[in-house]
Amino acid sequence: MNRRPAALPEGKSGPTTSSGERRMTGTVQEWHLTARPVGRPTPDDFRLVERELPAPGPGEVAVRHTYLSVDPYMRSLMSPAQTGASAYRLDAPMTGGAVGEVVESRAAGLSPGDLVLSALGWRTGAVAPADRFTLLRRVDGVPDSAFLGVLGMPGLSAYVGLTEIAKLRAGEVFAPVGIGAVCQ
Repeated sequence: MNRRPAALPEGKSGPTTSSGERRMTGTVQEWHLTARPVGRPTPDDFRLVERELPAPGPGEVAVRHTYLSVDPYMRSLMSPAQTGASAYRLDAPMTGGAVGEVVESRAAGLSPGDLVLSALGWRTGAVAPADRFTLLRRVDGVPDSAFLGVLGMPGLSAYVGLTEIAKLRAGEVFAPVGIGAVCQ
């Protein structure tokens, strides 16, 4: 599982509003899948696209992503064999876990500075309805990126697998033999 901090393009860190709140600029970067990889994906299968974001409308928030998730399951969603709603669409932003900070809100329950999780994926920022985001509570001494790992889907999968499925008890030893985010 490889996670890299997301960043806005140079000089696009965002202006402030008249009240001093940080505001996201209208330009963000998105990674698009442009071809269905056969074998190992190559840079030619992707394109980095810059686009303008609209201002949030009623019930929406603007979020600056700080961490993007790159997980093993994503490879199967790129495959030519993958069909249906779960397959990645070509020439559209790739979906997946993203942690970010609310920079502008027109929705009850989310305020600038709030840390959120979404499945809006491979983009440096997004504007979307508030219900597309999960409000997170920062944990002292734990990096925000942990919400894409041990405090996120891979960690919950491992926990349920060990405690509910394997019924692992105190004193027992578990030796993982799988691959992917859960067994790292």
